[in-house]
Amino acid sequence: QVQLVESGGGLVQAGGSLRLSCAASGRTFDMRAMGWSRQAPGKERDIVAAISWNGGTTYYADSVKGRFTISRDNAKNTVYLQMNSLNPEDTAFYYCAADKGLWRQYNSRTPLTGYFASWGQGTQVTVSS
Repeated sequence: QVQLVESGGGLVQAGGSLRLSCAASGRTFDMRAMGWSRQAPGKERDIVAAISWNGGTTYYADSVKGRFTISRDNAKNTVYLQMNSLNPEDTAFYYCAADKGLWRQYNSRTPLTGYFASWGQGTQVTVSS
């Protein structure tokens, strides 16, 4: 089991940037793919980005491609989400999650609860216009 704690959320103006961090505890962090998802009020939780166990492969949702960058530092048991060119549509609660395995083919229909075994408590990101 992996315990996850997100940080770095906050209020930012449109066009600004934020970097989210997710600190993991547990011995198997470096053997798991990691992902970020988000949920806006009244909407379903959607996957935003994912990264393989060694950082060699990444996935991005179309809505964030070119603006967000996911990375990880296995020595620090931490995964990051750098978010640039933020817009009000990015406003949501952002969650870090640990997959059950090394990597899989993610897409917009990824069953989050089926693939990701551990979740953080989330961090709020608000983008003002």
